[in-house]
Amino acid sequence: MNTKLFSPYTIKDITFKNRIVMSPMCMHSSDESGEVKDFHLTHYTARALGQAGLIIPETLVVDSDGLIGPGDLGIWDDYHIKGLKNLVDRIHEFGAKVGAQIGHAGRVTNKEGVTPIGPSPIPFSENTQTPIEMTKEDIQKMVHKFKEAARRAREAGFDILEVHCAHGYLLNEFLSPLSNQRTDEYGGSLENRYRMIGEVIDAVKIEWTGPLFVRISSTDYKEGGNTPETYVEYAKKMKEQGVDLVDCSSGGIAPVKVNSYPNYQVPAADRIRNKVEIATGAVGLIKTGRQAEEILRNNRADLVFIGREFLKNPFWPRAAAEELGADIEAPVQYTRYGSDWLKS
Repeated sequence: MNTKLFSPYTIKDITFKNRIVMSPMCMHSSDESGEVKDFHLTHYTARALGQAGLIIPETLVVDSDGLIGPGDLGIWDDYHIKGLKNLVDRIHEFGAKVGAQIGHAGRVTNKEGVTPIGPSPIPFSENTQTPIEMTKEDIQKMVHKFKEAARRAREAGFDILEVHCAHGYLLNEFLSPLSNQRTDEYGGSLENRYRMIGEVIDAVKIEWTGPLFVRISSTDYKEGGNTPETYVEYAKKMKEQGVDLVDCSSGGIAPVKVNSYPNYQVPAADRIRNKVEIATGAVGLIKTGRQAEEILRNNRADLVFIGREFLKNPFWPRAAAEELGADIEAPVQYTRYGSDWLKS
């Protein structure tokens, strides 16, 4: 069977062997150094062996004070390059491409002894610290940190760069009127709230010429916050700046309960793809090959991002292929005695 899920996909000069992406998920398995450990080498190469087309490891933090949680991987210093390059090289050995998602936790920074920062002194909830409002100088320093992170990602050999602008973290905080109530040029209107993100995109493009993704939270799930239509406007700006793909997640800016169900975030990828005419990635409880194939065949997204299912099964692509009746490449080690990859 000819499937779209297992067809190649090219962005600029990078070709993925299929449309399956391992979505970035926090592992918190490093230490205060932020360096790659044996766990990361095992965890991510297992999914490359399992035939993912693209693997995006957990967020690589651009500032040691911007951790999402203890044990995050870092890209805030040149000493991280060696370990990240080793991880990239290992994944490449098994035929997958690798993406670097770079970000900063902002007001929800989880590092002992660090006072969080944000666009405005508005805490995430009544039980969290009030962040320090960033000055214009702070903003420019942070933009530079993203630029330097892009340089390190390039030097480490990553194929894709993704700017993390979702899940209530720093750049997402600037976009949302719930967390950004500034009165200067970085707050107020939609254009002003986008300003820092626009500056980050321009800055990373100085160092990064390959495929550029941006992960967004396509709705705030709260009155007064951003909506899917707001993100259509943001996506238009991203397209104008040369972003190649918008990775459509949702939520995180406010402590609200989200009603999740299979494909619940796919409409955002569909809306942005077809209204803005930009490539999108769909994510959100995509569990089966048939779900993924439907999304792609109906032109609702260009790539499918698989999260929790990849944690349950590193060989999720094989299960999807069996479901769809598709032939996929087997690791050579699994065929050396003539075993049948799909029927064994």
